[in-house]
Amino acid sequence: MCRVLAYLGPELPLEDLLLTPRNSLVNQTLDPERHPQLQLAGWGFGIWSESLLKPDVPLIYRRPMAAFYDDNVEGIVPHLQVSTLLAHVRAAAYDAGAVLADENCHPFCYTGTPWIVAQNGDLPHWKVLQRELLQHCKDEFLEQMTGTTDTEFLYVLLLSVLEGDGNDDVQRGFERVLELIVAAMKALDLPGLAKLKMALVSPGRVIGVNCGTGHHGEPQPEGDWRELRKSGPGTDDYALSMLLEPMYYLMGRDFTHDDATYGFDDCGEEEATSVIFASEPLTEEADDWLPLEFGEIVFLERLGDSVTREVRTLAT
Repeated sequence: MCRVLAYLGPELPLEDLLLTPRNSLVNQTLDPERHPQLQLAGWGFGIWSESLLKPDVPLIYRRPMAAFYDDNVEGIVPHLQVSTLLAHVRAAAYDAGAVLADENCHPFCYTGTPWIVAQNGDLPHWKVLQRELLQHCKDEFLEQMTGTTDTEFLYVLLLSVLEGDGNDDVQRGFERVLELIVAAMKALDLPGLAKLKMALVSPGRVIGVNCGTGHHGEPQPEGDWRELRKSGPGTDDYALSMLLEPMYYLMGRDFTHDDATYGFDDCGEEEATSVIFASEPLTEEADDWLPLEFGEIVFLERLGDSVTREVRTLAT
């Protein structure tokens, strides 16, 4: 799977989030702590900032190469600051079928919606499943699809079923997407382990989702991801552990980076002014990170100087 990083909070230098920490997103291309695969198939970020000429429009940057090889990083990133961020490094199978192109790098951003999206996940047989799923997709989003990835198609499907941008609408949208995927798998007899570990981001909002289906297409697979992980890479149990593992978020105030790590000053949740949402805990104090368990959705929003959260269980 890929790696995702999102941020909400006061404006701060983009390099403090992407470059400076020891476990930065760029460094995760070579050393993702909770995933065995290198993240060499591309990277990108989307930001909103009050310092941009169009603060309500995301600045999107994507390149189809390992982030640490990108010769633009040192020339661009140190000149930007950010109040809302969605960044991603991409993993891809080592075969000729993996297309490395700007169009296949996250985050994806379409006109006609406030949302950009990135995920660390996978929808097996997605090209064939389109036979059932395309009927639910709107032309206005299909016409904007330029890449060849399952994530971009899921973005099209989600945008097509959304009935609004409120929290209830987004939750129902993800529930509907999962329902349609399960039905398509059954109709075409193509069950498979699907991972939908997504970050959906708009100015001042991050919505994190952790859901999917088990090896037999079931939306509520069972198991302890820590015990399953012991089976080792390449096994069905290990793949299931990657599905059931939580995603994580850290809330606090006064983001600090003097010790080259991600972190906030400790405070109560009601005093939090910032939040980071990520694929894995990014500090040595992993217990400080709150888990987004499988089957859950979290709504993170910046209201004035505060950041709020609401965690719900998805109906499956």
